[in-house]
Amino acid sequence: MENNLAKRVVTYLIERSLRLAVAESCTGGQLAASFTAIPGVSACFMGGVVAYHNRVKETLLSVPTHMINTYGAVSEPVAIAMAKGAAQAMHADVAVSTTGIAGPGGGMPDKPVGTVWFGWQFGELTGAKKCLFSGTRDQIQRQAVIEAHKILLEIVV
Repeated sequence: MENNLAKRVVTYLIERSLRLAVAESCTGGQLAASFTAIPGVSACFMGGVVAYHNRVKETLLSVPTHMINTYGAVSEPVAIAMAKGAAQAMHADVAVSTTGIAGPGGGMPDKPVGTVWFGWQFGELTGAKKCLFSGTRDQIQRQAVIEAHKILLEIVV
């Protein structure tokens, strides 16, 4: 299913001459890999940043330090800022980000393991979505990649 969704995203982007960028934290490059596995993706995929450490979010994606300090790295404002930063840095029309807690540790009462925030930017449109996934670290990451594909399909179709 994951590969079919990614192929659909790529097809829509190419048909519309749109460029895609991704910014990832909890998915650790798996989202970018899901796209680069598709032949011909260079027609639309600009690249991705794995911003696992907050300093990378700040320096490469221009996420304000005060935003991370105020809301935490796993939050709506940071997810949106990551997507905006990726779009700007890579001159993309569309960007999506993932930031979350894949586990098995690191969860908190208000942000349990499996919490993932997605941010996106498409032109002037920005948004975010929070999901709570369950399973192992790998399962949570895979679910997050699939959800990112679904979000992209929703915003570009």
